[in-house]
Amino acid sequence: MQLIGNLLIRGMEIYSYIIIIYILMSWFPNARESSFGRILGAMVEPYLEPFRRIIPPLGMIDISPIVAIVALHFARFGVMALFF
Repeated sequence: MQLIGNLLIRGMEIYSYIIIIYILMSWFPNARESSFGRILGAMVEPYLEPFRRIIPPLGMIDISPIVAIVALHFARFGVMALFF
């Protein structure tokens, strides 16, 4: 059971890094339109979309990815509580 817990925790950690990379790609012109950006978008956008529907952008700043990463972090604590 600990192996499954460790795999889930590592997967969530890697997914958090993928979200951060996707966010940083928005700072560079046409980075999200590249093939790498489209692959990351296909992985990240389904998770970010519910947060974007709930949390509107504050001017030019979209804080929904930050809230999504925090929610993922709390989910990791839940997995730790269940498996350890």
